[in-house]
Amino acid sequence: MSRKFKADLLLVVCAAIWGASFVIVKSALADASVFAFLVIRFAVAAVSLAVLCFREFGKLNAASFRAGAVMGCCMFGGYAFQTAGIQLTTPSKAAFVTGFSVVLVPIFSGLFTPRRIGPWIWVGTLAAISGLYYLTVPSSGFSDLNFGDVLVLCGAVAFAWHVIAIGRYAQTGSATLLNFVQVTLTLAMISVVAAVLKTMGRESLRVAWTARLVGGVLLTGVLATAVTFAVQLWAQRFTSPSHAAIVFTLEPVFAALTSYAFFQERLGKRGLAGAALILVGILLAEFKGPAPTATEQS
Repeated sequence: MSRKFKADLLLVVCAAIWGASFVIVKSALADASVFAFLVIRFAVAAVSLAVLCFREFGKLNAASFRAGAVMGCCMFGGYAFQTAGIQLTTPSKAAFVTGFSVVLVPIFSGLFTPRRIGPWIWVGTLAAISGLYYLTVPSSGFSDLNFGDVLVLCGAVAFAWHVIAIGRYAQTGSATLLNFVQVTLTLAMISVVAAVLKTMGRESLRVAWTARLVGGVLLTGVLATAVTFAVQLWAQRFTSPSHAAIVFTLEPVFAALTSYAFFQERLGKRGLAGAALILVGILLAEFKGPAPTATEQS
């Protein structure tokens, strides 16, 4: 088995875990406020990673810290907005809106790097935006737009930058050590925001220690954060950000299947049309887009 094939296979597993985590997070938020849950989740992830890579702490240098800091800022924005949005919307919708980040990866890469944005990327983007409209905007119009979907869309922008940042910095050092830095810095930023929100009276940091919450924290903190992001960092050394983004199109599909299995959630005809357009847009932008550069193919 080649390293590239193994990398693709592991990214599929990551997508499956992240897809299922939408349902897990939605359930856990019944027993905890948004930032209380995030603080606990990332604290568990940081401790897990510290145990895994404590022997490598001596390898931490300025370059690794800078790389982890950039990725951590993107991770913080992604999870803060996404988790707040999941509380207000459904797991399937949140997953497909998050999937829009895949279209944003080549767009941002083209706007801020020498890569050209080809016509198929724009066609795919138009299809994905149309899908977002049908998925998130009810037939009654924008006045009934779910604010949770807007928050998740803001998270999708941050996640697109996260994929790009990983593609740039994955070679900087140990995947586990880089993951520890980004997760620890994400935890620090989440803790500061949580404290500010509590001081302002905007969030009470509510926690009810139920089996559902404990299970959700362990699954998302250890498996969906500590393990999968370390795997993603390793895997993206052998593939391009755009190719990884294609694999991640499976994430909302896994989320929809999991949400149907546990919540019997159905998107309805309008929602399904929107979800299909998003997937079509993603695949058009990626498969019909420009070929990877030499750097991406290494």
